[in-house]
Amino acid sequence: MRRPTFQKKMASCVIRRGLLATVHKYNKNHTLRVTLFSLDTSSRHEVNRRRLQCSTHGLFNVLQKRFMSSRPEGKVLETVGVFEAPKQHGKYETGQLFLHSVFGYRGIVLFPWHARLYDRDITPPTSDSKPEPPGAHGSKEVKGKTHTYYQVLIDTRDCPHISQRSQTEAVTFLANHDDSRALYAIPGLDYVSHEDILPYNSTDHVPIQHELFERFLMFDPSKVPPFIPRDTLRAWQEKNHPWLELSDVHRETTENIRVTVIPFYMGMREAQNSHVYWWRYCIRLENLGNEVVQLRERHWRIFSLSGTLETVRGRGVVGREPVLSKEQPAFQYSSHVSLQAPSGHMWGSYRLERPNGTFFDVRIPPFSLESKKDDTPNGFLPGPFTSLA
Repeated sequence: MRRPTFQKKMASCVIRRGLLATVHKYNKNHTLRVTLFSLDTSSRHEVNRRRLQCSTHGLFNVLQKRFMSSRPEGKVLETVGVFEAPKQHGKYETGQLFLHSVFGYRGIVLFPWHARLYDRDITPPTSDSKPEPPGAHGSKEVKGKTHTYYQVLIDTRDCPHISQRSQTEAVTFLANHDDSRALYAIPGLDYVSHEDILPYNSTDHVPIQHELFERFLMFDPSKVPPFIPRDTLRAWQEKNHPWLELSDVHRETTENIRVTVIPFYMGMREAQNSHVYWWRYCIRLENLGNEVVQLRERHWRIFSLSGTLETVRGRGVVGREPVLSKEQPAFQYSSHVSLQAPSGHMWGSYRLERPNGTFFDVRIPPFSLESKKDDTPNGFLPGPFTSLA
Protein backbone atom coordinates (compact mmCIF):
# COMPACT_ATOMS: atom_id res chain seq x y z
CA MET A 1 0.00 0.00 0.00
CA ARG A 2 2.20 2.84 -1.26
CA ARG A 3 -0.57 5.29 -2.14
CA PRO A 4 -0.48 7.19 1.21
CA THR A 5 3.25 7.72 0.73
CA PHE A 6 2.64 9.09 -2.76
CA GLN A 7 -0.04 11.47 -1.54
CA LYS A 8 2.20 12.74 1.25
CA LYS A 9 5.13 13.25 -1.12
CA MET A 10 2.96 15.17 -3.61
CA ALA A 11 2.85 18.06 -1.16
CA SER A 12 6.44 18.82 -2.20
CA CYS A 13 5.44 19.48 -5.81
CA VAL A 14 5.72 23.20 -6.53
CA ILE A 15 3.77 24.80 -9.37
CA ARG A 16 5.40 27.76 -11.05
CA ARG A 17 3.64 30.70 -12.64
CA GLY A 18 4.38 30.61 -16.33
CA LEU A 19 3.97 26.83 -16.33
CA LEU A 20 0.88 25.02 -17.50
CA ALA A 21 0.92 21.43 -16.28
CA THR A 22 -1.04 18.69 -17.98
CA VAL A 23 -0.96 15.92 -15.42
CA HIS A 24 -1.48 12.36 -16.52
CA LYS A 25 -2.62 9.61 -14.19
CA TYR A 26 0.30 8.17 -12.29
CA ASN A 27 1.33 4.62 -12.96
CA LYS A 28 1.77 1.71 -10.58
CA ASN A 29 5.12 3.09 -9.47
CA HIS A 30 3.37 6.36 -8.54
CA THR A 31 5.21 8.38 -11.15
CA LEU A 32 3.68 11.74 -11.99
CA ARG A 33 3.96 12.77 -15.63
CA VAL A 34 3.90 16.52 -16.14
CA THR A 35 3.96 18.44 -19.41
CA LEU A 36 5.42 21.91 -18.82
CA PHE A 37 4.93 24.96 -20.99
CA SER A 38 7.20 27.97 -20.80
CA LEU A 39 5.13 31.09 -21.44
CA ASP A 40 6.50 34.43 -22.55
CA THR A 41 4.85 36.86 -20.13
CA SER A 42 5.07 39.71 -22.63
CA SER A 43 3.75 38.04 -25.79
CA ARG A 44 1.79 35.30 -23.93
CA HIS A 45 2.75 32.81 -26.66
CA GLU A 46 4.08 29.33 -26.05
CA VAL A 47 7.83 29.47 -26.56
CA ASN A 48 9.10 26.17 -25.22
CA ARG A 49 7.89 22.83 -23.96
CA ARG A 50 9.53 20.00 -22.07
CA ARG A 51 8.05 16.73 -20.91
CA LEU A 52 9.47 15.63 -17.60
CA GLN A 53 9.33 12.31 -15.83
CA CYS A 54 8.94 13.45 -12.21
CA SER A 55 9.26 10.93 -9.43
CA THR A 56 7.86 11.53 -5.97
CA HIS A 57 11.41 12.01 -4.66
CA GLY A 58 12.90 15.48 -5.11
CA LEU A 59 10.20 16.58 -7.55
CA PHE A 60 10.79 20.26 -6.92
CA ASN A 61 14.52 19.95 -7.65
CA VAL A 62 13.81 18.03 -10.86
CA LEU A 63 11.31 20.60 -12.09
CA GLN A 64 13.55 23.52 -11.21
CA LYS A 65 16.75 22.04 -12.66
CA ARG A 66 15.30 20.67 -15.89
CA PHE A 67 13.24 23.75 -16.69
CA MET A 68 15.62 26.48 -15.62
CA SER A 69 18.45 24.93 -17.64
CA SER A 70 16.46 25.06 -20.88
CA ARG A 71 14.19 28.08 -20.50
CA PRO A 72 14.71 31.05 -22.85
CA GLU A 73 16.81 33.88 -21.48
CA GLY A 74 14.87 36.60 -19.69
CA LYS A 75 11.92 34.48 -18.64
CA VAL A 76 11.03 34.93 -14.97
CA LEU A 77 9.30 32.21 -12.95
CA GLU A 78 7.25 32.85 -9.83
CA THR A 79 5.87 30.34 -7.37
CA VAL A 80 2.16 29.66 -7.88
CA GLY A 81 1.42 27.06 -5.22
CA VAL A 82 1.96 23.58 -3.85
CA PHE A 83 0.21 20.40 -5.00
CA GLU A 84 -2.09 18.64 -2.55
CA ALA A 85 -3.14 14.99 -2.47
CA PRO A 86 -6.17 14.40 -4.76
CA LYS A 87 -9.31 13.35 -2.90
CA GLN A 88 -10.25 9.75 -3.56
CA HIS A 89 -13.53 10.17 -1.65
CA GLY A 90 -15.75 13.08 -0.71
CA LYS A 91 -15.83 16.37 -2.58
CA TYR A 92 -13.80 19.55 -2.91
CA GLU A 93 -15.10 22.66 -1.16
CA THR A 94 -15.78 26.14 -2.48
CA GLY A 95 -12.46 27.96 -2.86
CA GLN A 96 -10.35 24.92 -3.77
CA LEU A 97 -7.57 25.82 -6.24
CA PHE A 98 -6.75 23.24 -8.91
CA LEU A 99 -5.08 22.44 -12.20
CA HIS A 100 -7.26 20.77 -14.82
CA SER A 101 -5.66 17.36 -15.37
CA VAL A 102 -6.53 17.29 -19.09
CA PHE A 103 -6.58 20.92 -20.28
CA GLY A 104 -3.94 22.23 -17.88
CA TYR A 105 -5.57 25.52 -16.86
CA ARG A 106 -5.63 26.95 -13.35
CA GLY A 107 -9.04 27.32 -11.75
CA ILE A 108 -10.99 27.56 -8.53
CA VAL A 109 -14.09 25.68 -7.39
CA LEU A 110 -17.25 27.74 -6.92
CA PHE A 111 -19.64 24.95 -5.87
CA PRO A 112 -20.36 21.28 -6.62
CA TRP A 113 -23.13 19.63 -8.63
CA HIS A 114 -24.37 16.07 -8.16
CA ALA A 115 -25.07 14.63 -11.61
CA ARG A 116 -26.35 11.29 -12.89
CA LEU A 117 -23.66 9.75 -15.08
CA TYR A 118 -24.97 7.39 -17.78
CA ASP A 119 -21.93 5.48 -18.99
CA ARG A 120 -22.70 3.24 -21.97
CA ASP A 121 -19.25 1.65 -21.66
CA ILE A 122 -20.34 -0.12 -18.48
CA THR A 123 -22.24 -3.31 -19.23
CA PRO A 124 -25.15 -3.84 -16.79
CA PRO A 125 -25.29 -7.10 -14.82
CA THR A 126 -26.92 -9.99 -16.67
CA SER A 127 -29.82 -10.06 -14.23
CA ASP A 128 -30.59 -6.42 -15.01
CA SER A 129 -30.28 -6.75 -18.77
CA LYS A 130 -33.35 -6.71 -20.94
CA PRO A 131 -33.65 -8.18 -24.46
CA GLU A 132 -33.25 -5.57 -27.16
CA PRO A 133 -36.45 -4.85 -29.10
CA PRO A 134 -36.43 -5.61 -32.82
CA GLY A 135 -34.62 -2.95 -34.81
CA ALA A 136 -32.85 -1.47 -31.78
CA HIS A 137 -29.35 -2.07 -33.14
CA GLY A 138 -26.74 -1.51 -30.45
CA SER A 139 -29.21 -0.05 -27.94
CA LYS A 140 -29.04 -0.94 -24.29
CA GLU A 141 -30.48 0.17 -21.01
CA VAL A 142 -28.07 2.32 -19.05
CA LYS A 143 -28.44 2.96 -15.34
CA GLY A 144 -27.12 6.25 -14.02
CA LYS A 145 -24.84 6.61 -11.03
CA THR A 146 -24.23 9.72 -8.95
CA HIS A 147 -21.09 11.61 -9.86
CA THR A 148 -19.66 14.94 -8.66
CA TYR A 149 -18.98 17.83 -11.01
CA TYR A 150 -17.91 21.37 -10.11
CA GLN A 151 -18.76 24.85 -11.31
CA VAL A 152 -15.38 26.59 -11.63
CA LEU A 153 -13.72 29.81 -12.71
CA ILE A 154 -10.88 29.58 -15.25
CA ASP A 155 -7.80 31.77 -14.86
CA THR A 156 -7.94 34.16 -17.83
CA ARG A 157 -4.14 34.09 -18.17
CA ASP A 158 -4.38 30.44 -19.22
CA CYS A 159 -7.23 30.82 -21.72
CA PRO A 160 -5.05 31.69 -24.76
CA HIS A 161 -2.98 28.56 -24.23
CA ILE A 162 -5.83 26.06 -24.17
CA SER A 163 -7.61 27.37 -27.26
CA GLN A 164 -6.38 24.50 -29.44
CA ARG A 165 -7.76 21.90 -27.03
CA SER A 166 -10.92 23.56 -25.83
CA GLN A 167 -13.16 26.50 -26.36
CA THR A 168 -12.61 28.96 -23.54
CA GLU A 169 -15.71 27.73 -21.79
CA ALA A 170 -18.59 30.11 -21.18
CA VAL A 171 -22.01 29.57 -19.68
CA THR A 172 -24.66 30.85 -22.05
CA PHE A 173 -28.21 31.83 -21.20
CA LEU A 174 -31.29 33.66 -22.46
CA ALA A 175 -31.35 37.05 -20.78
CA ASN A 176 -34.95 38.16 -21.29
CA HIS A 177 -38.18 37.63 -23.20
CA ASP A 178 -37.70 40.60 -25.52
CA ASP A 179 -35.51 38.81 -28.07
CA SER A 180 -36.04 35.06 -28.42
CA ARG A 181 -32.82 34.71 -30.44
CA ALA A 182 -30.43 36.55 -28.13
CA LEU A 183 -27.95 34.42 -26.19
CA TYR A 184 -25.53 35.87 -23.69
CA ALA A 185 -22.37 34.38 -22.25
CA ILE A 186 -20.41 34.60 -19.02
CA PRO A 187 -16.85 33.75 -20.12
CA GLY A 188 -14.40 31.65 -18.15
CA LEU A 189 -16.91 29.34 -16.45
CA ASP A 190 -16.56 25.59 -16.81
CA TYR A 191 -17.94 22.32 -15.46
CA VAL A 192 -15.22 19.96 -14.23
CA SER A 193 -15.50 16.30 -13.23
CA HIS A 194 -14.10 15.26 -9.84
CA GLU A 195 -11.34 13.11 -11.39
CA ASP A 196 -10.14 16.02 -13.56
CA ILE A 197 -9.15 18.11 -10.54
CA LEU A 198 -5.55 18.24 -9.37
CA PRO A 199 -5.73 20.34 -6.18
CA TYR A 200 -3.11 22.77 -4.97
CA ASN A 201 -2.84 25.55 -2.40
CA SER A 202 -1.44 29.05 -2.59
CA THR A 203 -0.61 31.93 -0.27
CA ASP A 204 -1.61 34.46 -2.93
CA HIS A 205 -4.72 36.39 -1.86
CA VAL A 206 -5.86 36.63 -5.50
CA PRO A 207 -4.43 33.48 -7.14
CA ILE A 208 -6.93 33.38 -10.03
CA GLN A 209 -7.42 36.22 -12.50
CA HIS A 210 -11.08 36.43 -13.44
CA GLU A 211 -13.44 39.39 -13.26
CA LEU A 212 -15.76 37.47 -10.91
CA PHE A 213 -13.11 36.14 -8.51
CA GLU A 214 -13.20 38.96 -5.96
CA ARG A 215 -16.92 39.43 -6.37
CA PHE A 216 -17.61 35.80 -5.51
CA LEU A 217 -14.78 34.90 -3.08
CA MET A 218 -12.77 36.45 -0.25
CA PHE A 219 -9.52 35.46 1.44
CA ASP A 220 -9.79 34.07 4.99
CA PRO A 221 -6.52 32.56 6.29
CA SER A 222 -8.36 30.79 9.12
CA LYS A 223 -10.26 28.57 6.66
CA VAL A 224 -9.20 25.55 4.60
CA PRO A 225 -9.23 26.27 1.72
CA PRO A 226 -8.64 29.96 2.58
CA PHE A 227 -11.07 31.34 -0.03
CA ILE A 228 -14.66 31.50 1.18
CA PRO A 229 -17.86 32.39 -0.70
CA ARG A 230 -19.27 35.87 -0.44
CA ASP A 231 -23.00 36.43 -0.11
CA THR A 232 -22.85 37.50 -3.76
CA LEU A 233 -21.89 33.98 -4.85
CA ARG A 234 -24.65 32.38 -2.78
CA ALA A 235 -27.23 34.80 -4.19
CA TRP A 236 -26.02 34.22 -7.75
CA GLN A 237 -26.15 30.45 -7.36
CA GLU A 238 -29.65 30.52 -5.88
CA LYS A 239 -31.03 32.98 -8.43
CA ASN A 240 -29.53 31.27 -11.49
CA HIS A 241 -29.77 27.67 -10.35
CA PRO A 242 -32.30 26.66 -13.07
CA TRP A 243 -29.99 27.38 -16.02
CA LEU A 244 -26.69 26.56 -14.29
CA GLU A 245 -27.73 23.16 -12.98
CA LEU A 246 -25.95 20.11 -14.31
CA SER A 247 -28.16 17.03 -13.92
CA ASP A 248 -27.28 14.37 -16.52
CA VAL A 249 -23.99 13.32 -18.10
CA HIS A 250 -23.81 10.81 -20.99
CA ARG A 251 -20.67 8.93 -22.04
CA GLU A 252 -19.78 6.37 -24.71
CA THR A 253 -16.54 5.09 -26.27
CA THR A 254 -16.03 3.89 -29.85
CA GLU A 255 -12.63 2.65 -31.04
CA ASN A 256 -10.81 4.40 -28.18
CA ILE A 257 -12.60 7.72 -28.75
CA ARG A 258 -14.73 8.65 -25.76
CA VAL A 259 -17.54 11.17 -26.19
CA THR A 260 -19.06 12.84 -23.13
CA VAL A 261 -22.19 14.99 -23.44
CA ILE A 262 -23.71 17.29 -20.81
CA PRO A 263 -27.06 18.91 -21.77
CA PHE A 264 -28.48 21.99 -20.02
CA TYR A 265 -31.97 23.43 -20.27
CA MET A 266 -31.79 27.18 -20.88
CA GLY A 267 -35.42 28.25 -20.94
CA MET A 268 -38.50 28.91 -23.07
CA ARG A 269 -39.23 31.97 -25.19
CA GLU A 270 -42.24 33.03 -27.24
CA ALA A 271 -41.74 33.68 -30.93
CA GLN A 272 -44.45 34.28 -33.53
CA ASN A 273 -47.21 32.99 -31.26
CA SER A 274 -45.36 29.77 -30.47
CA HIS A 275 -43.08 28.54 -27.71
CA VAL A 276 -39.41 27.89 -28.42
CA TYR A 277 -37.41 25.79 -25.93
CA TRP A 278 -33.63 26.17 -25.75
CA TRP A 279 -30.85 23.84 -24.60
CA ARG A 280 -27.09 24.06 -24.67
CA TYR A 281 -24.85 21.02 -24.63
CA CYS A 282 -21.19 20.64 -23.79
CA ILE A 283 -19.24 17.89 -25.57
CA ARG A 284 -15.79 16.50 -24.85
CA LEU A 285 -14.02 14.15 -27.24
CA GLU A 286 -11.07 12.25 -25.81
CA ASN A 287 -8.60 9.95 -27.54
CA LEU A 288 -7.83 7.07 -25.16
CA GLY A 289 -5.53 5.34 -27.65
CA ASN A 290 -2.15 6.06 -29.22
CA GLU A 291 -3.19 6.69 -32.84
CA VAL A 292 -3.53 10.30 -34.04
CA VAL A 293 -6.99 11.02 -35.46
CA GLN A 294 -8.76 14.11 -36.79
CA LEU A 295 -12.46 14.94 -36.58
CA ARG A 296 -13.83 15.67 -40.05
CA GLU A 297 -17.63 15.58 -39.94
CA ARG A 298 -20.61 15.56 -37.59
CA HIS A 299 -23.99 13.90 -38.10
CA TRP A 300 -26.89 14.73 -35.75
CA ARG A 301 -30.41 13.38 -35.44
CA ILE A 302 -32.75 15.61 -33.44
CA PHE A 303 -36.19 14.31 -32.46
CA SER A 304 -38.84 16.67 -31.08
CA LEU A 305 -41.88 15.71 -29.03
CA SER A 306 -43.89 17.58 -31.67
CA GLY A 307 -43.13 14.65 -33.97
CA THR A 308 -40.39 16.12 -36.14
CA LEU A 309 -37.05 14.41 -36.84
CA GLU A 310 -34.25 16.64 -38.13
CA THR A 311 -30.94 15.53 -39.63
CA VAL A 312 -27.90 17.82 -39.45
CA ARG A 313 -24.64 17.13 -41.27
CA GLY A 314 -21.60 19.35 -41.52
CA ARG A 315 -17.84 19.71 -41.53
CA GLY A 316 -16.09 19.65 -38.16
CA VAL A 317 -17.52 21.22 -35.01
CA VAL A 318 -17.79 24.94 -34.17
CA GLY A 319 -15.76 25.68 -37.30
CA ARG A 320 -12.89 23.43 -36.20
CA GLU A 321 -11.54 20.02 -37.21
CA PRO A 322 -9.54 19.17 -34.09
CA VAL A 323 -6.68 16.67 -34.03
CA LEU A 324 -6.69 14.23 -31.09
CA SER A 325 -3.24 12.87 -30.26
CA LYS A 326 -1.42 11.39 -27.30
CA GLU A 327 0.05 14.83 -26.55
CA GLN A 328 -3.29 16.65 -26.86
CA PRO A 329 -5.89 13.91 -26.41
CA ALA A 330 -9.04 15.93 -25.77
CA PHE A 331 -11.17 18.64 -27.33
CA GLN A 332 -14.17 20.31 -25.70
CA TYR A 333 -16.84 22.62 -27.11
CA SER A 334 -20.39 23.84 -26.52
CA SER A 335 -23.33 24.37 -28.85
CA HIS A 336 -27.08 24.98 -28.74
CA VAL A 337 -30.36 23.56 -30.00
CA SER A 338 -33.95 24.82 -29.92
CA LEU A 339 -37.24 22.93 -30.32
CA GLN A 340 -40.87 23.95 -30.60
CA ALA A 341 -41.71 21.29 -28.00
CA PRO A 342 -40.88 20.94 -24.29
CA SER A 343 -38.78 17.81 -24.80
CA GLY A 344 -36.92 15.72 -27.34
CA HIS A 345 -33.87 13.55 -27.96
CA MET A 346 -30.54 13.93 -29.74
CA TRP A 347 -28.00 11.39 -30.92
CA GLY A 348 -25.53 11.05 -33.74
CA SER A 349 -21.93 10.38 -34.73
CA TYR A 350 -18.62 11.98 -35.61
CA ARG A 351 -16.53 10.88 -38.58
CA LEU A 352 -12.81 10.78 -37.83
CA GLU A 353 -9.84 10.27 -40.13
CA ARG A 354 -6.76 8.14 -39.44
CA PRO A 355 -3.24 9.04 -40.68
CA ASN A 356 -3.57 6.47 -43.50
CA GLY A 357 -6.61 8.28 -44.90
CA THR A 358 -9.26 5.82 -43.74
CA PHE A 359 -12.34 6.95 -41.83
CA PHE A 360 -14.40 5.59 -38.95
CA ASP A 361 -17.53 6.74 -37.14
CA VAL A 362 -17.73 7.45 -33.42
CA ARG A 363 -21.11 7.30 -31.69
CA ILE A 364 -22.49 10.29 -29.80
CA PRO A 365 -24.47 8.83 -26.88
CA PRO A 366 -28.22 9.56 -27.06
CA PHE A 367 -29.44 12.10 -24.55
CA SER A 368 -32.76 13.65 -23.58
CA LEU A 369 -33.72 17.28 -23.92
CA GLU A 370 -36.08 17.95 -21.01
CA SER A 371 -37.59 21.28 -20.05
CA LYS A 372 -38.47 22.47 -16.58
CA LYS A 373 -39.96 25.50 -14.89
CA ASP A 374 -38.68 28.54 -16.74
CA ASP A 375 -37.00 31.09 -14.49
CA THR A 376 -35.33 33.81 -16.52
CA PRO A 377 -31.83 34.63 -15.20
CA ASN A 378 -32.12 38.39 -15.60
CA GLY A 379 -32.07 39.48 -11.97
CA PHE A 380 -28.31 39.51 -11.46
CA LEU A 381 -25.79 39.70 -14.27
CA PRO A 382 -22.28 40.11 -12.80
CA GLY A 383 -19.95 41.67 -15.33
CA PRO A 384 -19.96 42.29 -19.09
CA PHE A 385 -21.42 39.68 -21.38
CA THR A 386 -21.14 38.89 -25.04
CA SER A 387 -24.19 38.55 -27.23
CA LEU A 388 -24.05 35.44 -29.42
CA ALA A 389 -27.02 36.41 -31.58
